[in-house]
Amino acid sequence: MTILENIIASKRNELVLLREHTTIRDLEKSILFSRKTVSLSESLSDPAKTGIIAEYKRRSPSKGTINSLSGVGEVTTGYAREGASGLSILTDRNFFGGSCNDLIIARELNPIPILRKDFIIDELQVVESKASGADAILLIAAALEKNQIINLTTLAHSLGMEVLLEVHSRAELEVVNKNIDIIGVNNRDLNTFRVNTTISLDLAEMIPDQFLKISESGIASPSVVSTLRQAGYDGFLIGELFMSGNDPVAAFSEFVKEINGNHA
Repeated sequence: MTILENIIASKRNELVLLREHTTIRDLEKSILFSRKTVSLSESLSDPAKTGIIAEYKRRSPSKGTINSLSGVGEVTTGYAREGASGLSILTDRNFFGGSCNDLIIARELNPIPILRKDFIIDELQVVESKASGADAILLIAAALEKNQIINLTTLAHSLGMEVLLEVHSRAELEVVNKNIDIIGVNNRDLNTFRVNTTISLDLAEMIPDQFLKISESGIASPSVVSTLRQAGYDGFLIGELFMSGNDPVAAFSEFVKEINGNHA
């Protein structure tokens, strides 16, 4: 099995357990479920902001532990203060060390839009995302059938959330539908977890202009951001670069200063 296949198999097992103690009706009673969402698309499109979705991530299957010391509240409020256009909270527990509780904490402390990043394959997870304070959800083209993407997107929109569809190849662009809000090109192959930022450059012109497009993973320098902007990308999802040091907020702040310097 590939890494992605292992993660999806694990997620199906998690869903069995989740259904044993959680119902959609329970989730709809959450205080956060009735909250009005904030548009991630609009925030990414704001020229006064950085265009960066800054991610909180403790570990990954490829790198192991990335940062076990920096708390979600401290990091996300720092990201927001230093100009992040949005936050990405990795909520997968088994492979990334996250939880929906991280999302709830980040939501309570931050006004900017939050993306729930997980391996979403079921409607219960979409409702759970809204109940945990997400403004947008990530759907992964490689993990879903075309009709699943349509169904999950329709549900997310009915709850006021936006959808970021993640693709990695030309073939995966075939599952894009008009209801997707943002297309994210993942430079990391989820089967092998190898990273190559030329994937974003290769796919840039294949993504219809009607979609907001972002590049994800492996963005290691401001010069890469500059190159991807020139190729037509509106935003960037970056986490490991910031989280791998002792002070993620300082790393983010320095990166933003360098980007602004490049724009000057």
